[in-house]
Amino acid sequence: MSSIQIDRLPTKATATGTRMPIPAPRGPVSALLISVLSGSDGNPTAFTTAARGLASERDDRSIVFDDDAQLSLTMLYELHLQGLDRVSDAWEWNVDLLAGRAALEAPFEAAVREIAAAHHQGSDDVVSKLWAMTAPSTGPSMSKFMATDATAEQFSEVLIHRSLNQLRESDVHTFGIPRLAGAPKAALVEVQSDEYGGGRLERMHSTLFAHTMRELGLSDRYAHYLDVVPAVTLASLNVLSFFGLHRRLLGALVGHLCAVETTSSLPSKNYSAGLRRLGFGSRATLFYDEHVEADSVHEQIAVRDLAGTLAEQDPAMGADILFGAAACLSFDDLLAEHITGSWDRSETSLRSSPTRE
Repeated sequence: MSSIQIDRLPTKATATGTRMPIPAPRGPVSALLISVLSGSDGNPTAFTTAARGLASERDDRSIVFDDDAQLSLTMLYELHLQGLDRVSDAWEWNVDLLAGRAALEAPFEAAVREIAAAHHQGSDDVVSKLWAMTAPSTGPSMSKFMATDATAEQFSEVLIHRSLNQLRESDVHTFGIPRLAGAPKAALVEVQSDEYGGGRLERMHSTLFAHTMRELGLSDRYAHYLDVVPAVTLASLNVLSFFGLHRRLLGALVGHLCAVETTSSLPSKNYSAGLRRLGFGSRATLFYDEHVEADSVHEQIAVRDLAGTLAEQDPAMGADILFGAAACLSFDDLLAEHITGSWDRSETSLRSSPTRE
């Protein structure tokens, strides 16, 4: 398999939040955005115009695989999360950047809905439909391959793809808490409390994932590998951010969480088995071991107490819940297809890091 050079210098355990490093641009739109955020160009209206131009050219699912668009969305969403390194927080609510983001989001949402449509049909019984959508497949899967055949290098690639989300695990889903009331709010708090280690830093799932990365010789710095992941990885991340930052998509955010929780336990078991097969110990497997146990409980809470009760409170939420779950499953499939397809061609699933000045 061909490979690219990746900085594998391990760092100390991540104890505090870190800002996303400013990435290398991947096209004219992200280049303009970077110039605005870095202070080298104070004209955000030029970015807005460029974003609208790019959006007008992407009237199908091609925007999902467009590096320029996906990197731009990733940076714009990060302004509302941990922020970008050496970028003023004042940019978070800049009207020109928001207008550019809205322009990119319009074709992106259309593409997400088109892609997700293949995963679900409408149903009045949200709980039963969620169980059916997320039932384990009997066919080949990437997690089965990881358990039996994957190399350490391939494990490292998967961790790099997942690191942008796992090193901030749960943060975007937590946006749902202030938007819910009653039993669904309590259910989401229960799930999220476990994700955050019950208030113990060493048990936070993001901390456990950082341990896994360091055990495989990777950096655990947040977004350290932003420049080497492809557009489809960023798109998977952006789907969740899009749901979390739009209150109108609360149902989709809940459905996304349900899909995560109901499809995590068995793959996590396979990942643990694969790491042990390769000789890694408990510090490498603890993240996955934890999800085998925790998510078998979380899936019941998420599907029945959160999604099911929310749909009972507001039946109009049902379609959005199923859409969010379908989007999560669809983009997981797209990413897995990219990774395994690259490996089948004896290629890396990562992209070459652009040369920095």
